[in-house]
Amino acid sequence: MVIFKKITDIKDYISIEGKSVGFVPTLGALHEGHISLISKAREGGGLVVCSIFINPTQFNDKADFEKYPITIDTDVIMLTEAGCDVLFLPSVDEIYPGGPGNIKSYEFGYLETILEGAQRPGHFKGVGQVVGRLLEIVQPQNLYLGQKDYQQCMVVTKLLEMMSIENKTKIVIANTIREQDGLAMSSRNRRLTETQRLLASTIYKCLVSIKSKQTIDGFSIVQKECIDLLKQKGFIPEYVALADARDLTILNEYDTARPMIALIAAKLGDVRLIDNMLLNDAIIL
Repeated sequence: MVIFKKITDIKDYISIEGKSVGFVPTLGALHEGHISLISKAREGGGLVVCSIFINPTQFNDKADFEKYPITIDTDVIMLTEAGCDVLFLPSVDEIYPGGPGNIKSYEFGYLETILEGAQRPGHFKGVGQVVGRLLEIVQPQNLYLGQKDYQQCMVVTKLLEMMSIENKTKIVIANTIREQDGLAMSSRNRRLTETQRLLASTIYKCLVSIKSKQTIDGFSIVQKECIDLLKQKGFIPEYVALADARDLTILNEYDTARPMIALIAAKLGDVRLIDNMLLNDAIIL
């Protein structure tokens, strides 16, 4: 695996190789979910490129940014063993020369006002800035993202349209990779205490309940059950929501005529966890 820290170097290398590019952007602190994206990119053929960049503009909580785990040495080993060809490891100054204010930002409308957008003001503007910048640099044919960050996948899909590159870069959404107890793999999981880790799978159990009861109870009833259970286990729920999987229109009740997705965000101690589950035969994005 070749590692580049400068934009000119990685662009020159990709140009000289002359191959199609499968790109996996990350914040580092890699786990098996990220490695599954690398594996998918390898299946797609061509050059597999991964980036590790902890983007300050997408953290609306400074403390969350400062606590985000940095595990570069382990990440490099994992990527090498997974067969990644290129790692892009830029500095903040490299991505934002002159500061973030000099880089184009994007407006995502409705998607910025709900769920993650409501809980984390400015988050998706930061995501749009950095992903737009990385796409300009790497210019991949395929962009690999994980379903766990479903709303972010929708934001990036809209970003491609706004950049007018939706015909040049295809988004590939990979299934959420889970621990044995159902907990969605996340870099933030390593910040959980041993006791919290045992409780963390409650979110997955709630999603399973929402899916299994769609023909039994009204969603408002199941929603309250999930919120009560999360609080009982020590969580601070931010949202337990049901939405149309195509555009994240929030639904107050089950509607089996639509492709539906359930989404949950909750804090356990100072660790914020998110997850989601498709409820019917939805074709995501």
